[in-house]
Amino acid sequence: MQFGVFTVGDVTEDPTTGRTPAESERIRDTVRLAVKAEEVGLDVFATGEHHNPPFVPSSPTTLLGFIAARTERILLSTSTTLISTNDPVKIAEDFSVLQHLSQGRTDIMLGRGNTGPVYPWFGKDIRKAVPLTVENYGLLRRLWREDVVDWQGEMRTPLQGFTLAPRPLDGIPPFVWHGSIRSPEVAELAAYYGDGFFANHIFWPPSHTERMVGVYRQRFEHHGHGPASQAIVGLGGQVFMRRNSQDAVNEFRPYFDNAPVYGHGPSLEEFSTLTPLTVGSPAEVIDKTLGFREYVGDYQRQLFLIDHAGLPLKTVLEQLDLLGEEVVPVLRKEFAANRSADVPAAPTHQSLLRAAREAAPANRPDT
Repeated sequence: MQFGVFTVGDVTEDPTTGRTPAESERIRDTVRLAVKAEEVGLDVFATGEHHNPPFVPSSPTTLLGFIAARTERILLSTSTTLISTNDPVKIAEDFSVLQHLSQGRTDIMLGRGNTGPVYPWFGKDIRKAVPLTVENYGLLRRLWREDVVDWQGEMRTPLQGFTLAPRPLDGIPPFVWHGSIRSPEVAELAAYYGDGFFANHIFWPPSHTERMVGVYRQRFEHHGHGPASQAIVGLGGQVFMRRNSQDAVNEFRPYFDNAPVYGHGPSLEEFSTLTPLTVGSPAEVIDKTLGFREYVGDYQRQLFLIDHAGLPLKTVLEQLDLLGEEVVPVLRKEFAANRSADVPAAPTHQSLLRAAREAAPANRPDT
């Protein structure tokens, strides 16, 4: 099972000091977050994609390429790449380059995006978000898998005799996760192709995540990819920790109360009760995270959001220390216990390459 962190890259005023970081500072701090995540033993770092203030990660592969040069082991991903408004040719090119730069430490999470104004900025219509997602992903798959692509659809100009350059590393496309908060169509798309499904699992109650993952697992099996238990599932999560639970609550409250995405609504206590948000001690984070398995089954990837709402870098790095030293080692052990033998590990470039090589003899015609 993989553990890591993801960022949405918000530039938010620290409500306790009134200080707002410059965009350049926020970008550099994100790099430090990723490097530190590797240092403390996490498996994955993922960045979101946003094209509107107050966010800075408008070019995820530029950021991840920079991070790749400063890390050696951690897997680099997105959370998410906008499949609806980005051109599939450019996605294919950018992530193939990133694969080569990172020596295979790359996968991708695709999502349709729900920020209305972004669509016309890229010449798209949000009312066609789902058809754009389906068509663009169908083309993206072909670009990564076929040497020469002839293609015609409804949402972009046709391709004739197009060859992607560079080709995916070792001929293995990046593993694809489809990320969603509330769209069953995305779960269906992931299931149809046998890809991974990542439930954001932040703003909604566990019952909602249970339904979304359940739909994905059922449809994964329906489309013939194997038993539902073998579907590839990832979850988000949101934590803030101090060794003393009340200290965590007292410190995080002003950030929660003023956060752009959930401030000025339910109280911290209400939100923590109704959603997966965990504010407390490392032990409380461990207990609540282990409880996710009770309603989604065994899964492959757990990512935590820890750097949002104006939290200063020093505090964020302290969260990483707690994750790496006290939380993730226990989660690894406990999630491994009683894990069904038929549950696959999280895919990596090396595991996909190994599977392709093992399958190659069976695919060769008899001579």
